[in-house]
This record gives sequence, structure tokens and C-alpha cells, in this order.
Amino acid sequence: MKTLVVVAHPSIETSTINKRWVEELKKYPEDYTIHELYKSYPTEKVDVEKERQLIESHENLVLQFPIQWFNSPSLLKKWMDEVFDYGWAYGSNGGDKLKNRKVALAVSAGIRASDYSKEGRYGHTLEQILIPFETTFFYCQANYRPIHAFYGEENKPGGTEEEELKPGENGLEHNTTEYIAFLNNL
Repeated sequence: MKTLVVVAHPSIETSTINKRWVEELKKYPEDYTIHELYKSYPTEKVDVEKERQLIESHENLVLQFPIQWFNSPSLLKKWMDEVFDYGWAYGSNGGDKLKNRKVALAVSAGIRASDYSKEGRYGHTLEQILIPFETTFFYCQANYRPIHAFYGEENKPGGTEEEELKPGENGLEHNTTEYIAFLNNL
């Protein structure tokens, strides 16, 4: 079965990272369904039943979004609150629709990787900042996987600032290739 990639970028047209990831995913329609929340719900009124059916028709679920104020964009939070409700995502009355489903996050972070560390500027790793997602999926008994990230768009694209790109190598292109490999290995 295919992987559902829920893209939650409020302005994908002006995006660099998420837009490039989506462009690459579109090359593999047999493997990935791309679902852009902000395009599907410009008024932010989520069709909960449609979303649940979409999730249930896919083996894996990936949430792709830019880190905004050390969190996800607001529509993704709203989507999760409404779609992952009692009786569907958790609870005693059929709430097992995420159980054992592989779930992962793919995030773009404008800040350098070194800033996301105990010793870094913000005192926390990206994984620590994303703990609410991890905890949510553990609570729903999903099979939460590691994250895929692109760091440093505000500074120097391509992984960490320590990472030296070879002549002719593009950090975003390298990361995009890694993203597809990450998805293929869920």
C-alpha cells in the first residue's frame, strides 16, 4: 500500500524545502499520495470523515511541515485535534485506526542543527521539540518512526553548518534524495 504524505505548509508556493520535497514525491504517484492541507482546506474547515478514510486507505502516514515557532503550522494541529478523535484514533469504542500504522514526521527547520541541541542556542534538540507528536502517536499505539529534517534554511541550506558540500553538490537536492530513501524505509 501507499504512503500518505500530509503536507501542512501555509504558503507552499513560496516554500523552498517543502515545495521541493513535494515536487520529488510527485515523481512517484504509485508510492505516495500527497495531501496538501492548506490547499484542501483554505477556510480551515476539515472534513473529518474524508480525512479518516484517506488515512485508513494508506499503510503509512507522514506529516510534512515547516517548524513554526517551535511547533507545527496551526492547521495541522487543528487537523490532528479533529481527525485523531476518541473512538477513532484512541479509546475503547473502535479507537484503533492508528494502531501499528507507521507514522513519521518530515520537517524543515530554518535554524541550524547545532542550535537544536542541549548546548545550542535553544537548549533542546529537534526531537525534544517534537515530543508532543511522538507522545500523541504512542498514545494512539502507532508505530512512530524517526524524523527526517532539513536544517538551516535561514543560514546555510543543507544539513548542519559543519557539513561541507562538495563542489557542485546542492544541500537541498542531497536532502531530497535522503527524504525519498527515508520514506522508502519506513
